[in-house]
Amino acid sequence: MTLVYDGPHLVFKVASMGPYDNNGYVIADPATKEAYLVDAPAEIERLLSEADGFQVKGVIVTHTHPDHVAGYADLKRLTDLPVSVHESDARRLPGEPDALLAHNDELTVGSTRIRVLHTPGHTPGALCLFTDGTLVSGDTLFPGGPGRTNTPDDLRQVVASIEERLLTLPDGSLVLPGHGADTTVAASKAEFAVFKSKPQPADLYGHVSWTA
Repeated sequence: MTLVYDGPHLVFKVASMGPYDNNGYVIADPATKEAYLVDAPAEIERLLSEADGFQVKGVIVTHTHPDHVAGYADLKRLTDLPVSVHESDARRLPGEPDALLAHNDELTVGSTRIRVLHTPGHTPGALCLFTDGTLVSGDTLFPGGPGRTNTPDDLRQVVASIEERLLTLPDGSLVLPGHGADTTVAASKAEFAVFKSKPQPADLYGHVSWTA
């Protein structure tokens, strides 16, 4: 097991899932053994194996780009776990969602509260998941910049989501993205300050670096 956070709650990371190197996560309570899985990429069996020994309450999909739901059919074939997603992304889920999530909804594992943050921009229904100490950021926030956007309006939206809903979280929070390496809120704030300090072209979008 790859334990990336060990505190009042636990977070396990399964890296390099499928051809797009997705990260899947298990958010668990060490006392009750309750857990949620985050995302359903290809090779979903690896994430289910990571959760072996926990009482999994469901799967939270951060957004429904194909790489994050490539394992959905296998998940449904292998388990009866309910799948939750934001309403604005639900139409792109390969099946009917079992529940719809909205900004500031709360889920629990044991005594741990998982707060749902709606962070549109990368997709209309993109979600992040905050618990004291950790932020699972999906493809909204990565080390060095935001997730890819398709239009300048999308970039403006994801920047607002990050600035207003993620960078206001405690500096020490570990940021766990949908691909690649981890970072912290403090590091992201420092990088973002560089971006904000410089004029940006009105037509900027795509793969954007905070510090370029």
